[in-house]
Amino acid sequence: MISRKIEVESMDELVKLFGPFDENIKTICTAFDVKVVMQDGQSSLYGEEANVNKAMSVVEKLKSFIYSDDNVDIGRVNYLCDLAKSDKLDEVDELLNDIVAITSRGKPIKCKTVGQKKYVDLMKKNTITFGVGPAGTGKTYLAVAIAVNAYKAKQVEKIILTRPAVEAGEKLGFLPGDLQEKVNPYLRPLYDALQEMLGLETYGKLMERGTIEIAPLAYMRGRTLSNAYVILDEAQNTTREQIKMFLTRLGENSKMVITGDLTQVDLPKGLTSGLKHAIKILKDIDDIGIIRLNEKDVVRHPLVQKIVKAYETEDK
Repeated sequence: MISRKIEVESMDELVKLFGPFDENIKTICTAFDVKVVMQDGQSSLYGEEANVNKAMSVVEKLKSFIYSDDNVDIGRVNYLCDLAKSDKLDEVDELLNDIVAITSRGKPIKCKTVGQKKYVDLMKKNTITFGVGPAGTGKTYLAVAIAVNAYKAKQVEKIILTRPAVEAGEKLGFLPGDLQEKVNPYLRPLYDALQEMLGLETYGKLMERGTIEIAPLAYMRGRTLSNAYVILDEAQNTTREQIKMFLTRLGENSKMVITGDLTQVDLPKGLTSGLKHAIKILKDIDDIGIIRLNEKDVVRHPLVQKIVKAYETEDK
């Protein structure tokens, strides 16, 4: 058994490190079967040497995030503990200073997991990128951030976001209005992400000018999408014909990102998800990137990770 002191520069740093009601340090102690010992105002970790060393590596990494004014929450603590257990903790170093985008309020957006970083790198590198994974992995949000960056850098002239008009157990026919008005509630996550990136005023102006277009997938038929960053969200609810139609809309100087969660297919029974089929037949084509995010990349409440994992286990 050994003990190692937790070195901090101030009480404020210690408070951030330990987290609300000490939940961060309790999580670390539970993960590595160590204890916190307080003596003469100094906090130390006590336990088996190998366990203490891994727990301390997580503590030191958390301190790095605190020094970078980055968010340290229980989700990140759990993620770092998982990486430390598999001796992959050094992989997060590239997340500390890599800013994906800046919101309209000046908040930096950073990847929170290694999987997210790989996803962002694929979007920057490839003309077409498939981002597949469960809810909460940042698939749509990061895609919108990259699209806004491309527009601000004058790499594209338009941002086009689309979703298939497939209900998740609900009926569009009962909603008032035309097709556009019926699917607006389903497009809400796209509106929210754009407004956060651009600010409400700029977003409104770009929508009025047609620089930003948010529409159901059916509106893409017969078009050639040139000089645009195009995002297809909830692609698991496309048929094989629909996703083929969408992919063949690609025009000059455009990029496409296709996101979806293959565990949440709302298509009628008997129909195969177009997203699943597309990934299968396009996986070996150059300039098409495919990444599969998993429950480790979920950046919502830690309980969401456990829910996703439970459903994945049941499906298997």
